[in-house]
Amino acid sequence: MHFLKKMLLLHFMLAATCFSKAQQPGKLTPSLDSINITLDSAESIFLKNNFLLLAQKYNIDMAKGLVIQAKLYPNPGFNFATTIYNPIAKKVFPLAGDGEVITGISQLILLAKKRNKQIKIAQANVVLNEYQFFDLLRTLKYTLRTDFYNIYYLQQSAKAYGDEIKALNQIVSAFEQQKGKGYIAEKEVIRIKALLYNFTSEYNDLNNQIYDRQSELRQILQIKPNSYINPLPDNEAINNLNPLKFQLNTLLDTAYSRRTDLLIARQNTSISQLNLNYQKALAVPDVTASISYDQQGSFVHNLSMAGFAIDLPFFNRNQGNIKAAKSGIDAAIATQKSVEGSVEENVFRALQKALDQDKLLKSIDPKFSKDFDRLMKEILINYQKRNITILEFLDFYDSYKQNILQLNAIQFNRISAFEAINFFTANNFFN
Repeated sequence: MHFLKKMLLLHFMLAATCFSKAQQPGKLTPSLDSINITLDSAESIFLKNNFLLLAQKYNIDMAKGLVIQAKLYPNPGFNFATTIYNPIAKKVFPLAGDGEVITGISQLILLAKKRNKQIKIAQANVVLNEYQFFDLLRTLKYTLRTDFYNIYYLQQSAKAYGDEIKALNQIVSAFEQQKGKGYIAEKEVIRIKALLYNFTSEYNDLNNQIYDRQSELRQILQIKPNSYINPLPDNEAINNLNPLKFQLNTLLDTAYSRRTDLLIARQNTSISQLNLNYQKALAVPDVTASISYDQQGSFVHNLSMAGFAIDLPFFNRNQGNIKAAKSGIDAAIATQKSVEGSVEENVFRALQKALDQDKLLKSIDPKFSKDFDRLMKEILINYQKRNITILEFLDFYDSYKQNILQLNAIQFNRISAFEAINFFTANNFFN
């Protein structure tokens, strides 16, 4: 028993040391710069600074360059040949009658509208890259907004923890002074120290969660690693959010017309069909037209000729690529149907969550949290005055902790459900 007391006391000393070095609520270590930021400001910084968005914009420009390339006609060919050495006349590069000159011009002529089909594929890829840009924007914006609110509500929980740890430290300090005088039992002091240790450990876990979300948000905003973000949400606007403001059919119609992952799936199906048309066109041989001149290597001098060349499609009629293109269409259609099938389920479930979380939050008496805080202070005072037992005190402290965590979790889950509706409909219905 004596050994157990020593171990508990050692744990407390370690916890107290860690807590003294830990970040206090609302304060930062010297290496961090505090940034107070609203959601609108965060989104503005994100649109201006995010490198992933910038890279995707360059992909759009690259695709537009391929459209320009697809519109270009094949270059004409030119050939020239002359005599290097005439062994009879013993002349190097002989001219006139002692030499021979052959020259010609050729031009590849694309048949089966291959050029137009290439242009259509290139233009479709521009649209696809634009959809991919907006899908990336939608995904990163959703992550930004949920991290913003998650950090805020975690910070509220951490602040409450910090206040209670401060109060417990005061009790422990007072009890330590009284313990030697015999007014306080040693086991009671150890119990309070154990509670303080537990609170400090959970407080540090909360801070780690905050730092993880901070790191992700900093990367999205592309701001310095030593920045500590303090979100400033519009609580009045959040409280006024109403999941019944928009009908389910309105949300679904918007999702079907604006969901960028669905638009990407549809565009891939369209590109697959264009590719099949192009592969069929490749089965048609192209013609090379030519004009040539031969000075004296033929049956007459100064011979001029016109002609054409074409491959005979006996063996290679592009059968394999055509078959692959047909399979590509089937795969694209299957993917499109899969995405279409998820749209209705995503929107319905997001709206259901918003309704449930909104109902849950509104079922809580708005005065409950304030009353609980007031009662917690009274419990603390009464315990210090020895009007209640340590078991009653510990039980109430545990209830207080759970209340703080649950209330902030409920508030975050509610706003997160509204953000999910925005994400799955690709529209800012709730802002």
